[in-house]
Amino acid sequence: MNIQLTSGKKVYFASDFHLGAPDHLTSKKREDKIIRWLDHIEDTAEAIFLVGDIFDFWFEYDKVIPKGYIKFISKISQLKDKGIPVIFFTGNHDLWMNDYFTQELDIPVFHHPITLEIGEKKFLIGHGDGLGPGDNNYKLLKKIFTNKFCQGLFRWLHPDIGIWIAQKWSGSSRISNQAKNEDTFKGSDEWLWQYCKDVEQKMHFDYYIFGHRHLPLALEVGKNSMYYNLGEWVSQYTFGVFDGEKFELSVFEE
Repeated sequence: MNIQLTSGKKVYFASDFHLGAPDHLTSKKREDKIIRWLDHIEDTAEAIFLVGDIFDFWFEYDKVIPKGYIKFISKISQLKDKGIPVIFFTGNHDLWMNDYFTQELDIPVFHHPITLEIGEKKFLIGHGDGLGPGDNNYKLLKKIFTNKFCQGLFRWLHPDIGIWIAQKWSGSSRISNQAKNEDTFKGSDEWLWQYCKDVEQKMHFDYYIFGHRHLPLALEVGKNSMYYNLGEWVSQYTFGVFDGEKFELSVFEE
């Protein structure tokens, strides 16, 4: 995938909206803010990358998707109708995106990091879960959650039951992470930073763009190479923007 920027246009990146959490009212307020952000950037957007955990939970049954998010989905549909590419990545909370957004809205959904060129810069982009050293328990769980047989078994549950169970699991997982101070900077033990350094030893990228950490970061990987973490929209409202020359992290405050 290559993107050529036209004059005055930019590419935008955001992750970890966690729509649906922690409750309906709070999520609706966040959804409204995300839509205001999309309204704010659409005139200058060459493309928009939504880099995982857009939903706090998402599971597609054959004929059923989770209730809600209609304003957000309508907004990204409008962006597509205006010719602005919107690209989704799955995260650890919305692993089970399949073909709904691709078929209904022509939005590509990536389940793994991708490489691409924007202008003359090389990017590696993904959510970030399961990458780098450590976190072996999650890596095992991810293998189970992404197993087609296990997903098929889950689909036998009635959607009301399956979605309720998954939402309870999602909420407890988020609370557990907060209790472990997972959103604090770990210095040289930042495992996504280490992952970027390992990749850079084999292949050069100008920018490594990830989410998942809930922590806005701008860290040097090597000569002319940077790792950016996009942060989250539960409390920080941070996003990335690339204008063809430089990448910056910004905060949406409207």
